[in-house]
Amino acid sequence: MKKKEKFSLQARRRSFSYAFSGIAGFLKQEHNAIIHLLATAVVTGLVFIYPVSPTEIILLVLVTGLVWITELVNTAIEKIMDFVSTERSPEIKFIKDLAAAAVLVAALVALVTGCIVFIPKF
Repeated sequence: MKKKEKFSLQARRRSFSYAFSGIAGFLKQEHNAIIHLLATAVVTGLVFIYPVSPTEIILLVLVTGLVWITELVNTAIEKIMDFVSTERSPEIKFIKDLAAAAVLVAALVALVTGCIVFIPKF
């Protein structure tokens, strides 16, 4: 059994450093990250142009975060599967397809939410 480490601010700082490094790598290497970044910028711009209630802002933040989170997890799953095997496998394909489907569902939820919030304001 591993001995429990004491709390350390330096260790927490390192943890954040790893997380920010992951985000930077994601933005540099993944084409879909640019699409999500542009969509996030559009939604942010619309929030400043049209009157949006605090509740609507919360919903937009949540669904935007959901898309980012699922895309990050999808990318991690794809990288893990590529590391596990470089050969084509129906099982690995199915795992990757499921992860991609999660991103698609999150993006559709975000799109519908955005339409519900913004279409009445146009």
